[in-house]
Amino acid sequence: MAYCLQCGHAAERKIPEGDHNLRLVCPNCDYIHYENPKVICGALVVHEDKVLLCRRAIEPRYGYWTLPAGFMEIGETVAEGAARETIEEAAATAVEPHLYCIYDIPDIGQIYMLYLTTLQEGKYGVGPESLECALFTEAEIPWDDLAFEAVRRTLRHYFADRQQHSDHSTFAIHQEYIGKDKSIKRY
Repeated sequence: MAYCLQCGHAAERKIPEGDHNLRLVCPNCDYIHYENPKVICGALVVHEDKVLLCRRAIEPRYGYWTLPAGFMEIGETVAEGAARETIEEAAATAVEPHLYCIYDIPDIGQIYMLYLTTLQEGKYGVGPESLECALFTEAEIPWDDLAFEAVRRTLRHYFADRQQHSDHSTFAIHQEYIGKDKSIKRY
């Protein structure tokens, strides 16, 4: 962004008084443009012993498999965003949401918040951001073709939790930091 959103004047990068981060600041009206992390909301949608995955029809990671997820919108809760993304990407209704995984990914300025849900009536389709959607058992997951580390970790958590508990509502929330080179679990 090269211009101030408030007055339209050319903005410049500097550290504002009392701050410690480099920011985009307007020298004309002194408006500070803050850049904050984006929240990714999504759902791990389960039907019987399978999970719903979507093959991406958009970049980044075109053609790779992912959970239905995307950027949270102004005016919606995280759970509402997860439900919306499931409808948009898989023409499916996710019900009984339970917050399941939270990933801090500061290197790319994102926070993932993923809900464990069930697939209403087992019905799904293909939305405009997906090439195809399908239900997969653990053995059928295309592990080498998953789009994002947060998706891989969520699926691993789910299958491990399922081994220990039969009731999804008793699954613990997983919270992790995903760095450039490694993941570190936080409690």
